[in-house]
Amino acid sequence: MAEDIVAELGHLFLGTRLKRLAERMQADVLKVAAAAGLPIQPSQYPVLAVIDRHGALTVGEIAEALGISQPGVTRNVARLIDLGLIEIRRDGRDQRQKSLSLTEAGRAAMDTSRRVVWPRIDMAVAAMCEDISGPFLTQVSAIERALDERPLDRRAMEPGLSILRYSDALAHHFHDINAEWIAAMYRLEQTDRDVLENPRARIIDPGGDILFVEAAGLGIVGTCALQKTGEGRFELTKMGVRESARGRKAGEFLLRAVIARAADMGAETLYLLSNRKSEAAIHLYEKLGFVHDPEIMQAFGARYERCDVAMRYRPA
Repeated sequence: MAEDIVAELGHLFLGTRLKRLAERMQADVLKVAAAAGLPIQPSQYPVLAVIDRHGALTVGEIAEALGISQPGVTRNVARLIDLGLIEIRRDGRDQRQKSLSLTEAGRAAMDTSRRVVWPRIDMAVAAMCEDISGPFLTQVSAIERALDERPLDRRAMEPGLSILRYSDALAHHFHDINAEWIAAMYRLEQTDRDVLENPRARIIDPGGDILFVEAAGLGIVGTCALQKTGEGRFELTKMGVRESARGRKAGEFLLRAVIARAADMGAETLYLLSNRKSEAAIHLYEKLGFVHDPEIMQAFGARYERCDVAMRYRPA
């Protein structure tokens, strides 16, 4: 039986077709999570993510935040409790009021997910959908064909890239990778040296973060920092990728992870400062949602002598 009646009847069976597509993609995500040693079902990730971001929540609050039914949340919560990833807490004097929070194992699982699973899935889906256009049903067909050619888990695992969080043992990579490209294209300014030589004091301790991208067989090939410059405000800064990783899309992989990390940290304003000479980097920033912003230039552009480009992240 060769015909696909669900696809053939178009809009009539659109809900069934989208559900089928979702199940297919979730099955591939499950394989990526399993390869990272995580027993998490894709449908459980939203519950973990909303607790991770907002702290202890009731089932009703989780359902409201995710826009799904309470029975659906309850089923996933029960499984996550059995896995030891979340726990029930009773609030204050009203012992009937129960909230849910991540366990230590849950926090570790979320850290692994953010570093290993999510960036790979995000980049794989984005790459698969990048050139798709036309009417919605045509786009759905294109995604189905793309998955026939190469399932999502294969796409996600192909780059051999993973994200590492900052530790003092990695600080020299942050310095060396950035010093190399800045000196090659411009000149190291005092503000560069202050940050590169003191990443913990200048970035980490004031509430920022630094991520690294590691490529299989090459080691750490790129880095990027989020510098906190105010309440809910972060500068994406000191992003560099070694030439040895060229062709692996390590820069895009890293940038997607940094944008996601900024959201986790509560960034309301995410901006960056650059120079027109960094054409490839600017093109990547534009591709992932940064737009040129004169207000950012006026407020922060004087920080670097070389700055003639200022951008703000505006998600679609």
